[in-house]
Order: sequence, then structure tokens, then C-alpha cells
Amino acid sequence: MMRRAVIGTAAVTMAISMAACGKAGDDKKDSAASGDTKSIGLLLPENASSTRYESFDKPFIEAKVKALCGDCNVKYSNAEGSASKQKQQFDTLIAQGVKVIILDAFDATSTASWVKEAAAKGVKVVAYDRLATGPVSAYVSFDNEKVGELQGEALVTALGAKAADANVVMINGDEADPNAAYFKSGAKKALEGKVKKVVYEASGEWKPTVAGQKIGTAITSLGKDGFQAVYSANDGMAAAIITQLKAAGINVPVGGQDAGVDAIQRIVAGDQAYTIYKAYKPLADSAAELAVNLLQNKDIKSVASATVDSPTDKGIPAKLLSPKVVTKANIQDTVIADGLYKAADICTADYAAACTAAGLK
Repeated sequence: MMRRAVIGTAAVTMAISMAACGKAGDDKKDSAASGDTKSIGLLLPENASSTRYESFDKPFIEAKVKALCGDCNVKYSNAEGSASKQKQQFDTLIAQGVKVIILDAFDATSTASWVKEAAAKGVKVVAYDRLATGPVSAYVSFDNEKVGELQGEALVTALGAKAADANVVMINGDEADPNAAYFKSGAKKALEGKVKKVVYEASGEWKPTVAGQKIGTAITSLGKDGFQAVYSANDGMAAAIITQLKAAGINVPVGGQDAGVDAIQRIVAGDQAYTIYKAYKPLADSAAELAVNLLQNKDIKSVASATVDSPTDKGIPAKLLSPKVVTKANIQDTVIADGLYKAADICTADYAAACTAAGLK
């Protein structure tokens, strides 16, 4: 009887142990299925052509996510100008169980399969700044054709009375970026009938070195007097273009976009005619709010009240913000008034005299 009792007790103990093991395994399975409900992925495209992503977008998004969800965190990576690297970063986030990803695609045309596969696994993607292909859950950006229109209008304004007889060189953004097409389309719309013609056009690929090479080709083929203005799709490329123009002894209006502090300094100094200011904080805040709402299964229509179509999907919930032109005349009332920069950020020793002349304080 004693032996039977021992065997019986051992059997019960083993059964309880096996049940406990089964429960632990079930818990692990449930956890994997539910994913990471406290993390939001953030993938930004590059950090060479523009300083904005590291200086503004990333910290603004992180701060807003923390304000909306105190125990949430942001898992961040930068693609550093590589679509393949961004794909690896995207896959890593999914493997980690992240259920919402804010994606500013380096190559928006390549993301359709990524986003589709993610959606099949219950992962929601917020397309940020650029409209990624595939079934994204929401999109937040600026009215990018309007950005181009403002660029074109600002270039015409900079030319003044010379506009009607002006030949224009266009150095556009990367053709893999759908925004670049919107910028170009908007700019051409604004330039049409206001300038003589576009005499040279090329993609600078969002790379200052490439933009510098392209403007060099334009100078060689057109001559120093063959054009009277240069449209640059962004400020990083504009900087390289201006350097090449100066080296060739050419002084014509050049504009860009992104409102980087170096661009504002070039405007103060008279080297750059204008930039386009896209208020990064409202953009970042909207993306963070959409991401947190999606993570918490809340409605997003209060944030994304418009809709847009991509090459692969229709009726994507969207929020589109309005850009502004910045010239020397309104620096004080735009980037300084909004707190993007302090006058001291712009008016370093090399620009102190020009800032005083421009009335910056």
C-alpha cells in the first residue's frame, strides 16, 4: 500500500508539472500572437541629403508618442539612403513583434510587397512624408504638388522683371520618390507661361554630389549666360549647386526646400533665394497620434480626415498639411516665430552682419 501511495503521488505530481509546462507554452504562444503592444517602429530614409530627419522628425515623433502613451517606446532605424537596408530594418521590426510601423520609404515604389506581407501578419503601416505603395493604414504628409507650386512661384518672384525672358535649369529629386514627381509637376505648373522655358532638366537623386555634377553639365552645355535661375528640389542639393555656380562665376536665383538651418543662413547671406518650410512638428505629431491610435485600436478619422490614392491602393486615410515659402523677408515670422530655430542658431559669427541687416532677433 505504501508503494502504491508513492506511485500515485508521483503520477499526480507529474501530471501537475506537465499541465504547468503546457500552460507556460500556451502563454508564450499567446504573447507571440499578440505581438509587441508597447512599441512603434520608426523607419526614416536617409541622413546625408537633409539634416531634418535626425534633428526634427525623430525627436518630435518620440516625444509625441511618449506624451500619448507613457509606457510606449519607439524603435528607430535610419536607412542611410539604402532601400535594401530599409527592407532589412522593416523585417527586423516585424520579427520583433512590432504591430505598428511609421515608414518614410527611401524608395516608395518598392514597398508594396513589404506592406502587403506586414498587413497579412496584422502589422499596420503609417506612410510618413512619402506615400509608400501597398495597403498602408494611413498617410501623413504635406500637399506635395503645392510644395512644387510654391517653389516655382518663389523662383518667378526672385527673378522679378527678368522672369519672362528667363531660361531655367531644373535639378529634380529622386525618381524613385513619388514626392519628387509632385514637386516637379507643381513647379512646372507655376513656371509655365511665367518664364521663357526650362532649358535643362535632370534628377539630382536627392544627392548633393549628383546635383553638383548635373549643374556642372548644365553650365558646360548652356554656357555661363545660358540660364537665369535654378530650381533645386531640396536644400541639400541647392547647397552643392550654389557652390558650383559660385566657382563658375554665375549669380542666379536658386531655391530649395526643407528649411534646414544652413539653408536659412544661405538665404540671409543672399546665396539662396528661398526655401520651403514644412512644419515638422505638426507632421511628426500627426504621425505619432495615428500610430498610437492604431496600436490601441482606436479610430483614426479624427486625425486623418482626407483620403488619397497610391499606385496600388485607393481611399487611404490621410492628413495633408500646408507648406510655406521662406525668404529673407519672412524668416522672423516663420521659422523663428514657430520656434524651429532661435535667431542665435542662424546668426552665428559668419552671418551676424547679414542677420542684423535682415532684422533678425
